[in-house]
Amino acid sequence: MKTLIVTGGTGGLGTTVVERLSREYQCVLLRHAEVDLSNEQSIRDAIAHYTPYGLVHMAGGYAGGAVSETSSDEWQRMIGLNLTSPFLVIRETLARMRRDAPGRIVAISSEATLTKFAGAAAYTISKTGLNMLIEMTAAELAGTPITVNALLPGTLDTAASRAAMPAARRVPLDRVADAIAFLLSDAAASINGALIPLPA
Repeated sequence: MKTLIVTGGTGGLGTTVVERLSREYQCVLLRHAEVDLSNEQSIRDAIAHYTPYGLVHMAGGYAGGAVSETSSDEWQRMIGLNLTSPFLVIRETLARMRRDAPGRIVAISSEATLTKFAGAAAYTISKTGLNMLIEMTAAELAGTPITVNALLPGTLDTAASRAAMPAARRVPLDRVADAIAFLLSDAAASINGALIPLPA
C-alpha cells in the first residue's frame, strides 16, 4: 500500500478525506498536537521513516479583515499557516520521495484567490502565495513522474461553516475527497501545476 503524508487530517474536511483515502493508501497524519508544521525539524522527524508516494496538504487557517484592519500579528499568522507551513511540508516530503517513481502532491487552497472578495486580505494573499508555491514546485518537477496540484474549493460544507453562514452555498466534502483521490491516481499523471476550482 502506498504511503501518503497528510496534514489537516483531523478537521471537518480532513476526516472525510482520510476516510476516503485510507481505502487505497497508508495515511500518515501529521497531527497538530504532535508535529509543529512551522518547524522543519519537527516535520523532518515525523516523516523520517517513510518513503512516501505523496502528500495531501489540507492544514491552514482563516481570518477575516481588510488590509487596513489587519494587525501585523494576524498577517504573520496567516502567512505562517497558509504559506510557510506548506512550503516546509512540501520541501521535507519531497526530500523523502523517490524522483524516479510516480508521486503526487495535492494542496488545498481557496476559491477566494480567484474571487478576491473584500474582507479577508491576509487569508486571500497567503493562499495566493500557496498557489504560486504549487505552480513553481510543479515547474521544478516537470519532466519527473511527480505531479503537484492544488484544489481551490469554495465554502466547505462543515459544521463551522453552516453555523457561521447558514444561507451560503457550500461544497460537499465528498466532492473534495473524490477530487483529491483522482489527482493522486494514475489517471491524473499528466496533470501538473493545475489550480482547480471546486465551486459550490
